[in-house]
Amino acid sequence: MRETIWTRQRSAAPARETLSREQIVKTAMEVLDGEGVAGLSMRKLAARLGAGATSLYWHVPTKDDLVDLLIDQVWGEIDVPEPELAGWRSGALLFGHSLRSAVLRHPWLPEVMYTRPSIGPNAMALGERGLVLFGAAGFTPREVDLAMGSVMSYVLGTASAEVATREMVRKSGRSEESWVSELLEQAQSVATDYPRMQESVRRRTSVNLDSELTGNFVFGLDALLDGLQSRVMK
Repeated sequence: MRETIWTRQRSAAPARETLSREQIVKTAMEVLDGEGVAGLSMRKLAARLGAGATSLYWHVPTKDDLVDLLIDQVWGEIDVPEPELAGWRSGALLFGHSLRSAVLRHPWLPEVMYTRPSIGPNAMALGERGLVLFGAAGFTPREVDLAMGSVMSYVLGTASAEVATREMVRKSGRSEESWVSELLEQAQSVATDYPRMQESVRRRTSVNLDSELTGNFVFGLDALLDGLQSRVMK
């Protein structure tokens, strides 16, 4: 496994250094949110910061290090309520929605988050708070890990698929309404021998993309939490 920015010892800052790691992460986040992973390069970032390459590389030695910092910055945006304030079930619901919102704000995240371990300070803090939240439900210690992991897997998987769908719409150059309408027409035309699929397609004709994706997410998260709750009520 490669050494990461979290495990590598950092040397003292050079004299008269004005650039900070926080500035670099903030600017890189703006680039990624606007242009995606393909639009991010260390040279472009240095130019945007008005800094020399030497200064940038002292703070962030590699692009991999920069991506690690950016992912951890996103984990720091996610709300994990204390169980005493919300109860574990409501807290888990809020956590799931907050995690989904973070992925949708940063649509580049699914492209990189599965390629490296998340072991930064924000990831550790999120994990700590999450384990406290799910621990309040009454799961066994091992089940706490599994319950939290199940919710995160569901949310990240669903939100990643949503990002991909929205990217397809964006690349088409069409409005969401037009894109969805054509997709449903095509599905209807090839479903003539499948009556249940035809009916399913017809049910979607009056639902816009945002409502459909959000409704799918809400139903699935509620069902997952129902299942988890039933395990601790036995």
